[in-house]
Amino acid sequence: MDERRRAQRLEEQNEITITIVSGGKNPPKEKIIYNYSKDISVSGSRIQAHIFLPVDSLLKIEMTLKTLRQMITVLGKVKWIKVVFEDESYEAGVELFNTSSEAIKKLTEYISWKQKFKSLNKGDLSI
Repeated sequence: MDERRRAQRLEEQNEITITIVSGGKNPPKEKIIYNYSKDISVSGSRIQAHIFLPVDSLLKIEMTLKTLRQMITVLGKVKWIKVVFEDESYEAGVELFNTSSEAIKKLTEYISWKQKFKSLNKGDLSI
């Protein structure tokens, strides 16, 4: 399978608060959801949710970066949705858009820092 991502992803769970700005077709009744992201990049994220988020839903995502405990707010659009457990758990691919340059800079620096940290720790295991 060809890799279509534009940016490297960091596989890490981060707490998120999702506010549904526009629900596409058949929007969910809940407007605010508390869950987590499964990975992040400067262009998107894979998120876990307890409700179905229709493709093309517009979301405001407030993300607390795990290690820094710093909040970043981004806007995203649901590109795909996958049922993990029927009526209980879903995964969604979210593409970021109209995100502030400050938020992108914070994400870029955080992902870069975490990737370097992981590289250094892998080197320590071989000693």
